[in-house]
Amino acid sequence: MRDTDLRPPDPAALLADWIRLEQTPGVGPATVRRLLAEFASPSRIFDAGYRALCDHVPAPVARALSEAAAPAMLRQIDLTMNWLAQSGNHLLTLHDAAYPPALANIPDPPPLLYLKGWPELLASPMLAIVGSRNASLQGRTNAEVFAQALSCAGLTIVSGLALGIDACAHLGALAGPSSTVAVIGTGADTVYPARNHALAHRIAQEGCIVSEYALGTPPLSANFPRRNRIISGLSAGVLVVEAAARSGSLITAQVAAVQGRDVFAIPGSIHSSLSKGCHKLIKEGAKLVESAADVLEELRMSPLATMVIAAPAAATSRAGQAVLDAMGYEPAEPDALAVHCATAPGPLSLVLLELELAGHVERLPGGLFQRIKR
Repeated sequence: MRDTDLRPPDPAALLADWIRLEQTPGVGPATVRRLLAEFASPSRIFDAGYRALCDHVPAPVARALSEAAAPAMLRQIDLTMNWLAQSGNHLLTLHDAAYPPALANIPDPPPLLYLKGWPELLASPMLAIVGSRNASLQGRTNAEVFAQALSCAGLTIVSGLALGIDACAHLGALAGPSSTVAVIGTGADTVYPARNHALAHRIAQEGCIVSEYALGTPPLSANFPRRNRIISGLSAGVLVVEAAARSGSLITAQVAAVQGRDVFAIPGSIHSSLSKGCHKLIKEGAKLVESAADVLEELRMSPLATMVIAAPAAATSRAGQAVLDAMGYEPAEPDALAVHCATAPGPLSLVLLELELAGHVERLPGGLFQRIKR
């Protein structure tokens, strides 16, 4: 045996083989898993030769795997190695001991996870919170409050860094002790949407950003539904806060159910389009959730640490309180409110403006108003 055969494998070379395998055209997560089951490692896949590979993959893929790496592939490997040299950046392979076991057991786990932040969070108990990008104020408030309460109970909150519910879930989780994980649909060196740049930077410092996509991958529409399987795959369950009847959040919930994860949904007004998706999930068997304790009960976790001290609400005038009492928590039409409160539309408009500025009500499409529960 040669002395060189006794040397341990070069970690950089091993990573380079993983990157090359994952980036080969025609090779997706399922193909990677099938090839690894047969050849054990990326290096052995590349050494297997065209004929042996043709038994497991189409001829064009076998040819790409058996030929030398193209210059563009080598540039991508160099880019990744330089990125890994920067503080806080990590790359997990499917064979790494730190790869999350729950994610490894889904049907098509990503071969590589690009991470920014704290990889240790991927070993903690996790719960996903997802919902509409065009969320109502009540929905955004619910996402933040639930995320903070569940973070206080020891759950790391997973979401997708989108506008609306996702962003509020991340913020609520960061306000608790257990932090947050953002699963993105771009390369880990890209922030999308740009409006969440400050939030992404904070998550990279205090939580963890996760991507299965190579560095430089732009925000392609097909990638976002696909990353949802990672959001649910990392998590013990998925809580849908608000979702329209045709919502990407429902895809996450459906994938979660297939993966054997618990699905939770917060109900809303029967008149709200953003409640339709949650109501559909509840009809199909999702657990109706009214408090963080409902989630923890299902997950068999202690609710003792979930108390969140809410900020005091702004003071309300006597007229404002009378309008709030008349509204209840359903969307209300101002003319009907004026009749119910026995007041003229002009004075009522001033009271509604006062309540909106104080954060007690939200103006909805169609001129409706809805009371906010905090």
